[in-house]
Parts: sequence; C-alpha cells; structure tokens
Amino acid sequence: MLADHFLTNDAKASAPAAPRAVAAATPAAPVLVELYQSEGCSSCPPAEAYLNGIAGRANVIPLAFEVTYWDYLGWKDKFASPAYTQRQRDFAARSVSHEVATPQFWINGSQSVTGANPRGVEAAIASARSSAPVPSVGADSVSIGKGAAPARPADVWLVRYDPRTIDVPIKAGENGGRTLPHKNLVRELTKLGTWNGGAARFAYAPASGGLRNAVFLQDGRGGAVLSAGTDAR
Repeated sequence: MLADHFLTNDAKASAPAAPRAVAAATPAAPVLVELYQSEGCSSCPPAEAYLNGIAGRANVIPLAFEVTYWDYLGWKDKFASPAYTQRQRDFAARSVSHEVATPQFWINGSQSVTGANPRGVEAAIASARSSAPVPSVGADSVSIGKGAAPARPADVWLVRYDPRTIDVPIKAGENGGRTLPHKNLVRELTKLGTWNGGAARFAYAPASGGLRNAVFLQDGRGGAVLSAGTDAR
C-alpha cells in the first residue's frame, strides 16, 4: 500500500458507482482501452504485452498511460505525467471500488479490469457500446456529426500517442535489468472543448515526431466514454 494508492497483483474487474447513460448502441465504433501502468511496477509487463498485442485491431483504440506514483520507488518513468495519474484517479472517484492500481485497464471509461487479465478485458470490450457519433479524426482537425444530445455537454479530448514500439532498458526498481517494449504510449492529452449533440469541428496543430491522433467524447471527468476515433483508421 502506497499512501492512497493501492498497488495490486490481483486480477479483478469492478463496476462504476452508478449506471452510465447509454443511448442507441453503435457496436461498430472502436472501443477505447486505456492501460494505467508504470515502468517501476513488476506486475505491469504482462498487461502491457496484452495491450501491445491488440494495437493492430480495428475494433479497439488501445492507449498506454504511464502514471507517476511509482517514480519514487527506485526508477523514474520518463513517460509518466501527473495528468495521466489524475485521469486514473478521476475514474476511481466515480467507481464503486475507488481503486487506483497498476496495472489497471479502463474500457470506454465505464468498466475497469485490474491486473493482467486478458479474458476480463476482452469481455469488457465485447460488451462496450458507443452512444455518440464516431469522431472523424484528421491531421489537423476532428469533425463530430449530429447525434442524440447527452444529458450534459460531453468533453472532447485529443490524445497524441506513439504507435511505434519503444524499447526502454530499465536500470533500477522492480523491473531493473529488463527491457520493456512500449507501444501506443500517450504523449499528450488536451481538452478541445465540449459537444452537445450538434455537428461540430475542432481544429488543432498537426502532430509531430510520428505521433498519431485519437479523439474521444467523455461524460465529464471520470465518466463514460461516449465515442472514440483515431486517424490511424
């Protein structure tokens, strides 16, 4: 146990505190699969290996968010960001368990799976649905079509991620001596605005350094992801 952070090797799934509003299902929409992990966590490599393995699938958008709360345990993760740690905490605050753990998956912001549990993640992916138009993500803008108005304006987030495999030699901490292969690492997280059901377009600067864009609509901080898209499709 690390202060208010619960770090676990157990594999389990948890449900949110309250039902998330879902409109007409859109099974064809890609499912946002977020993995919260750290280079300092010895339980994370198997979960990351699973995430890396689904990176090429058309029905998912897998993203690796590196968290900061392992950084004082012998190895500082250079890809970690306080913003990613806060995003995980926001999910926990609206869930039943209030659990913040590594490794931890969040599927469309409404189902969590803790630990290296591919079967649990696959079940969550299979049951995930979209309730908003799929964002049409381009190099310098995203367009969102008209759809059913959400109960409150949905936040529109831009993620910049690296689709390449990045091999990182770990020289200290629980994973000292190992080389960890990262894929789909999140490098930037920016709120573009809000969507209230009408057709909308948001502009942004083109990504650089080989990064790709993903955009998702979310029911507030820690809320369900209503829809997601990426320029990789």
